[in-house]
Amino acid sequence: MAEQIFPTKGNLIKAKKNLALSKLGYELMDRKRNILIRELMQLVDSANEIRGSIEQTYLEAYDALQEANITLGVVEKFASAVPVENSLCVKYRSVMGVEIPMVDIGKGIPVVPYGFYETNSELDKAYMLFSKVKFMTASLAEVENSIYRLAAAIKKTQKRANALKNILIPKFAGISKFITDSLEEKEREEFSRLKVIKRQKAVKAYRKK
Repeated sequence: MAEQIFPTKGNLIKAKKNLALSKLGYELMDRKRNILIRELMQLVDSANEIRGSIEQTYLEAYDALQEANITLGVVEKFASAVPVENSLCVKYRSVMGVEIPMVDIGKGIPVVPYGFYETNSELDKAYMLFSKVKFMTASLAEVENSIYRLAAAIKKTQKRANALKNILIPKFAGISKFITDSLEEKEREEFSRLKVIKRQKAVKAYRKK
């Protein structure tokens, strides 16, 4: 690559500028990667915590539902009174240019949608636990989607950083060295040529005397 570049001062300035930009780009990519990795690790810890809690809550909810079915019979008619969830809202925040979702599902106190005359505390317990699972599922979806987006961004950033470090920086460093060496060699040749001319002029002047 370097041999194909004509060794001029203009090309040397251009090569050094590209080298400086490549180094700056690598530093920015490396910094971005580290920030994204730190954000990812925090979310991984949150995801593990939520997964552990949600599994336990699901077990408790299904146990409560089973008790309600045993004591009340099949509770499908009460379940049909539960309204469809339509409060889900997704917004986004930016982390180094990566859009991270923020899921809001209106985490207020659940309102029991059925009457208490034909129900019991086991059904209430099952309803409250499944409401809790709903909120936890939304939180887990937010965290896991964020992890996926961050992981993809980290992979892409790492690829760009590697390209800068292993391809572009060595390339422009090589071009700069080639042009610098060529210009220095040219200057040495010019200096030697001028010395020879000066010596020849001095000899001619001496002979004329």
